[in-house]
Amino acid sequence: MPDPPEIVCICGSTRFANELSAANRDLTLAGAIVVAPGVLLRADDRQADEVITNEQKAALNALHLRKIDLADRVLVVNPGGYIGESTSREIAYARATGKPISFTDPV
Repeated sequence: MPDPPEIVCICGSTRFANELSAANRDLTLAGAIVVAPGVLLRADDRQADEVITNEQKAALNALHLRKIDLADRVLVVNPGGYIGESTSREIAYARATGKPISFTDPV
């Protein structure tokens, strides 16, 4: 494992929770420190008592940008080339801060 370990921020739609989890596992097993979305609940998957407010969503989005700040690079998990609005914003932020970006699928 590299010393110090690389820090990788995973970005991508939470609709791809399984793929995000797999990328996290693979990077971790390769010796990277992984920062990733902390809440993977989608509106259509939530139970009635698991509501995320608009304020919480805004806070989570801002927090994810801070995770990008911590990272050495960004990995975008984009099965089938899909990139949603939040992920597009995160990619733009990463580019603006000079972070290297890679994608799991062609865009």
